Amino acid sequence: MRLFITRPLPDAVIDAARARFDTVVRQETLPLTGQELRTALQEYDLVLPTLGDAFNAQVFADVPRPRAKLLANFGVGYNHIDVAAARSAGVAVSNTPGAVTEATADIAMMLILMTARRASEGERILRAGKWDGWHPTQLLGLHLGGKTLGIIGMGRIGKAIARRCKLGFGMDVIFYNRSPVADPGIPARQVSFEEALGADVVVISLAATPETKRLIDAGAFARMKPTAIFVNVARGDIVHEEALVEALARGKIAGAGLDVYEYEPKVTPALLTMNNVTLLPHLGTAALEVRTAMGLMAVDNLIACAEGRPLPNAV
Repeated sequence: MRLFITRPLPDAVIDAARARFDTVVRQETLPLTGQELRTALQEYDLVLPTLGDAFNAQVFADVPRPRAKLLANFGVGYNHIDVAAARSAGVAVSNTPGAVTEATADIAMMLILMTARRASEGERILRAGKWDGWHPTQLLGLHLGGKTLGIIGMGRIGKAIARRCKLGFGMDVIFYNRSPVADPGIPARQVSFEEALGADVVVISLAATPETKRLIDAGAFARMKPTAIFVNVARGDIVHEEALVEALARGKIAGAGLDVYEYEPKVTPALLTMNNVTLLPHLGTAALEVRTAMGLMAVDNLIACAEGRPLPNAV
């Protein structure tokens, strides 16, 4: 079976794919173009896409009888794939949950600490040669001990973030989740969406779906404390970025830490000028062993499809 891998992946993943399939690896690092999306469906039995490869409804409408039988997505988030349109065209979709959990939670902690303790701002001052030395009131930030963490989305990643904050920093944990969570893993309290937004640190770890698009809007920011830190390690379009800019500019919240962006890879220009914002270039799973595990999980799904078995990680 012919397999198309849309971006370069770790060597171990490519080797595993080539051991089983007639594999073509595209060497570009940017998302597939419109024509490439359609060609992938027409000329390959299997496709291993990733973030930004926009297999939307129009693509499937243009290729109503695709050769491809599976989009084995590299990543847990799959909002770039119209799953309903894929299914209607006879194309299954899988993802890579679990492999990303701990690494993404680590990045959330990095963003929480960097934003609360103003680390990015301090480094910029230092690198610019503007640091005149220590003094008692310089760059005073938020101490995390004893503060309340509000998690929006208590799945695998949310639980991993909660564990780090509770056990590592002694934070009280509250969370909002659409369905009841029987075992959050640590002492934590499930609350309403509005109450979770009232925490000292608010972290977004939801899946991106049509229902969660711009869930965090001007109304949500209005419910947050003016001393609150806001962190997003989920998907950018869960947050209305212009509303975030306004909330930061008007002092409705104290700071933000972002690893994802609404119009990624474009970042709203105002965010780039704000000292109270920590910005990372989507580093959530950027560790070799993590990206390798993700790729091998995707290959497991590809092999299952080829052998006619149930997909281990069907969406």
